[in-house]
Amino acid sequence: MRVLTFLHSFEPGGVERIALRLVRRWRATGVDAPLFLGRTDGAMAEDVGADLDFVTPKRRWPGIAHWETIWMIATLPRAVRTLRPDILFCAGNTYAVVAVMLKLILGRDCPPIIAKISNNLDRADASWFYRVFYRIWLRIQGLAIDHFVGMEKPMRAEIVQCVGVSPSRVAIIPDPALSEAQILSLREPSTERPKTPGRRFVTIARLAAQKNLALMLRGFARGSAPDDTLTLFGDGPERAALEALAASLGIADRVDFRGYVANPAGLLSGYDTLLLSSHYEGVPAVILEGLAANIGIVATDCSRSMGALLQQGTLGTLVPVGDEAGFAAAIAAARPQTQNAQRTLHQARRFTIEHGADHYVRLMRSVLSRRAEARATASAALLISEQPLPIL
Repeated sequence: MRVLTFLHSFEPGGVERIALRLVRRWRATGVDAPLFLGRTDGAMAEDVGADLDFVTPKRRWPGIAHWETIWMIATLPRAVRTLRPDILFCAGNTYAVVAVMLKLILGRDCPPIIAKISNNLDRADASWFYRVFYRIWLRIQGLAIDHFVGMEKPMRAEIVQCVGVSPSRVAIIPDPALSEAQILSLREPSTERPKTPGRRFVTIARLAAQKNLALMLRGFARGSAPDDTLTLFGDGPERAALEALAASLGIADRVDFRGYVANPAGLLSGYDTLLLSSHYEGVPAVILEGLAANIGIVATDCSRSMGALLQQGTLGTLVPVGDEAGFAAAIAAARPQTQNAQRTLHQARRFTIEHGADHYVRLMRSVLSRRAEARATASAALLISEQPLPIL
């Protein structure tokens, strides 16, 4: 079985990081798993993407990073025809438009597409006008894509309702954001933790609008004590504006923008509480990493899965999306080293690459088997219809 994964680049992103981990794991277990990249730049080429061979267009036009989706639609069909994969893996919502266009361009020659739903489909943060057209777009995906994968149990009903497909076309595979070795490493006591009087808060995120980090900074300014600190791992287009906001709030000396770090999850055990302030998410990998590290969690209730992930508040504090006062109150109430280590370990181990990658392979074989059966049935029906009628 040949499984083709397509990504824009090695630019940092949770969807891309997990897709690269899946490709690496599939190859290690004997699956033929080619990787297509629209462009080759990005910081993850030096960590999770290191030494992974890939296919990329021979010619690249200047500025394709600004129109990378159009670029992939223009170049991926040729790669599909050349590589002849059995399955196409669509790694997240941002790649759905590429998947739909592949179906239109390749027609019956397009292999089955399995698409992971990586973000919340309700999009309560958006305007009603946007949501109307977004629901239409989701229904189009339901017509074009063969099978969908949700990352936690509540996502099955969400996908069925929003995309308009039957439950038989939805699988639930806990997001393979962790590994057993990583969990064991994160459970080790940090040797780099400085002895400071205040609490140490941390977040790992792209500095982009979806993550609503302005709310996090304002909540931290209102709810933290003078000795508390906040460290942000990640980079993105809003960094300058967020640094300016921290300065205007008078907390610049207690907020550390660290930029991109190759393995920020490995540093989590040196902190007390993980913060997540997003408008919307699917199953945030950073929450799984926080559980693996057994640190406290304060997060917005930004997807249908958040309650299940944090066991309805047992493993972390959930705040309504956009609730600055609630976020500040949760920060003020956060107490270090109060997590139940056994419960966080059990929850984290549901989301390992060892389980997830194998589950994907079983799903892909099942999809291929059902397609073969459907084609065989259709061929048999066609042969019967073409038989001449008996002469009476």
